[in-house]
Amino acid sequence: MSVAEPRRIVLFRHAKADWPPVSDHERPLAERGRTDAAVAGRKLADTGIAFDLALCSTSVRTRETWKLAVHEFPQRPKTVYEERIYEASPGELIALLNETPDDAQNVLLVGHNPGIQGLADILAGTAEGDARERMSRRGYPAAAFAVLSFTGSWKSLEPGVGTLVDYWAPTE
Repeated sequence: MSVAEPRRIVLFRHAKADWPPVSDHERPLAERGRTDAAVAGRKLADTGIAFDLALCSTSVRTRETWKLAVHEFPQRPKTVYEERIYEASPGELIALLNETPDDAQNVLLVGHNPGIQGLADILAGTAEGDARERMSRRGYPAAAFAVLSFTGSWKSLEPGVGTLVDYWAPTE
């Protein structure tokens, strides 16, 4: 694939987690989270994006979100469970995405707030339609995702180079 072809990044926040007496990293999804993760998976499948790679935090709630969402996909992408996503800042997430091989055109990142929302805000230099307004109005609730596109190599990914193409969040 040429670096001149648009790439897509989907920034997917884990679904609603429960609060049992365990460490934050070990928190599972709540019942609503399990439902929302599957719905988000169907919405992601409806985008028609063929993901080459999924990068998922190692936390229990992100792994459960991904397992339920990917079940709705026509084809499962290569999945890498990445410890560095947990509690990552937007800058740390950009550094991680900069390591993506250029043969990957479309990447989905399953992570946490505030990093995911901050990354969407930072990468989106422009937006299509009302996507930015919808993202600003709704915030970035559990199970929400933003679709961004950019042109260039993964090493060239930096603040402002992306276009916010779409944004979706479950109804509350």
